[in-house]
Amino acid sequence: MLHDVTDALRTRKVADALGSLSKIVTCWSGGTKIGESLSDFNRLHAKKSMSRDTFAIILSDGWDTGEPDVLAAELRALRRRAKRIVWLNPLLGLHDYQPITRGMAAVLPHADVFAPGHSLKSLLELERHLTRGIAR
Repeated sequence: MLHDVTDALRTRKVADALGSLSKIVTCWSGGTKIGESLSDFNRLHAKKSMSRDTFAIILSDGWDTGEPDVLAAELRALRRRAKRIVWLNPLLGLHDYQPITRGMAAVLPHADVFAPGHSLKSLLELERHLTRGIAR
């Protein structure tokens, strides 16, 4: 299920943001149907909010509880609208992590960038991923 969490993230305190998020997103920490969430986004928001200049940034560990075929199909649909798909995985920061879940196997062929998203340093690297290939 897709949730708009914009207002929950407007606070300066991480604890407040997490508290607000846990009230909005009731399936927190129980696995996600990422493909279905992307389907909702593609159907409800992508056409009006994306162009071929859009970078789609997804922050997820890829533990999809839905069908991998749905996830792959929705990423293909997103690919038709986005300039680049950037997938930030917080588990990728672990030294022994391997992206072997069914969800990550469905994601990898469609992600232009597969990078860690586990620390401030890794998030700062996002700039490098977004500016790669852009003429200045």
